[in-house]
Amino acid sequence: MSCLDQDKPLYLKQPSSDSSITHKPAVQPLHGLKLASHAVLEKAQQCGRLKCAKCGRSRMFFCYTCYSLVGVSQQEIPSIKLPVKIDIIKHPNETDGKSTAIHAKILAPDDVNIYTYPCIPDFETDQVVLVFPGPGSVSMQDLVQHLRDSLDCEPSPKRAKTEETQGPTHDAHDPGSAAPNGATASEPRACPLKRVVVIDSTWNQTNKIVTDERLRGLPRVELKSRKTCFWRHQKGKPESYLATIEAIYFFLKDYHEQCLAQEYSGEYDNLLFFYAYLHTLVNSAKTAAGRD
Repeated sequence: MSCLDQDKPLYLKQPSSDSSITHKPAVQPLHGLKLASHAVLEKAQQCGRLKCAKCGRSRMFFCYTCYSLVGVSQQEIPSIKLPVKIDIIKHPNETDGKSTAIHAKILAPDDVNIYTYPCIPDFETDQVVLVFPGPGSVSMQDLVQHLRDSLDCEPSPKRAKTEETQGPTHDAHDPGSAAPNGATASEPRACPLKRVVVIDSTWNQTNKIVTDERLRGLPRVELKSRKTCFWRHQKGKPESYLATIEAIYFFLKDYHEQCLAQEYSGEYDNLLFFYAYLHTLVNSAKTAAGRD
């Protein structure tokens, strides 16, 4: 998300002035991320708020109304390619300035769309999953098993063509023949999932969206093992209730490891490019003010 060196990602360093901040459990999810340099954001912050070229409103880093950058260029920030499309359904009363959904749209513009409810696209329910906690939600492991079962029920076009021309037997010395689902060890496992739906709303406002008939038929997955470190965590809600950008990031990380069966090497860490920087700013401000 030009001082940015995209070929040499840096690890995020938290402020060292207050050890009580760096050792809080809530901060741990941001440790060890492979993030692009925040130098471009630090420079933009020194310039202060600027007017958005589209709407003329005063903004810092990006305009959450126009989904455009302010004070930085697209070439100066990470650009991320995602393995599935992300559709964010935003509650009409959600405060734009408090939402982290814009982070995903700016950092992965080709793979992320934001819709304002009641606008919801038409989904093919067998290829879409809704990331949402609560009754009826399954774990990521259960979702992966369901997707694999669905894939096993469908014949592989590539394999069918091979068998038709060469016969059903396989060379025992063929390195690709031992891999599951006909994939070599270096290839990602095939997965029928096409889209992921995420609701962008305060938790008290989600019921109207999640009960919409257009979403009711979608399988739901809950990222139960993940904990939020959002600075606007809502009181009375469990730590597994994640901010929008956290939910997208953690889902993709688990999807990469468990569904695609690939070792994760920080491919989607830069989805937290803005989030990690703002997290550091907020915690530094709290420390300076003498608050926890």
